[in-house]
This record gives sequence, structure tokens and C-alpha cells, in this order.
Amino acid sequence: MAEVAGRRIVIFNLGGEFFALADRCPHQGGPLSAGPVMGEIRSDCPGQYRYHRPGEILRCPWHAWEFDIRTGRSVCDPRRVKTGSYPARLASGAELALQAETFPVRVEESYVVVEI
Repeated sequence: MAEVAGRRIVIFNLGGEFFALADRCPHQGGPLSAGPVMGEIRSDCPGQYRYHRPGEILRCPWHAWEFDIRTGRSVCDPRRVKTGSYPARLASGAELALQAETFPVRVEESYVVVEI
């Protein structure tokens, strides 16, 4: 979870593709970052089930509403219900001209020491 421009955003890495969703369920505002990530159960006929799209579905911890991580759309009613989604990609620090606070660091035998 990250905060960007005052908004809480949940960021996902699905096989090297990055996706960002609002950390707020549109139902009653539950924190999506606290919900489990799962897949879907599909059935082509009675008695046969298969696990589909593992790691691509986010479930709200409050009332179990489910959202497609790739689009932010509801699994149950994708045409009418969705949470906010934002473009996300990898970029180098030089590309974004980031300013980062740095600290001296040294390695001593098998641990790292951060000097603040």
C-alpha cells in the first residue's frame, strides 16, 4: 500500500505487469489492502471445478466483494461496480528525477548496519 497525492493506493505485480487500485471498496469503504488475493473458481458442468486466474482477484475484507486486479472492476457486476484503478509501470529513478534521502550503510560480517 502506498499513498499518492493523498490517495491510498494498493500496488500489485502480476508476472511483471504492475497494477494500482484505490485502497477503498466502493461498497462501504473497506480497506482493500487488508483483503486476500485469490483466483476464481470456474465450472463448465456440475461437479467439475477448476481454479482460474490465480492471484488476480482481490477480496474486500469487510463484506467479501471481489475485484479484478487488472481492471478494478467487480467480479460480480463488472459493468456497474468498480474501484478506482490507476496506470502503473516500472520507471527508473533518473527517468522520474526522484529525490531520495540516503543513509550511509556498511556490511559487517553477516548483517547490514544503517547509520542514521
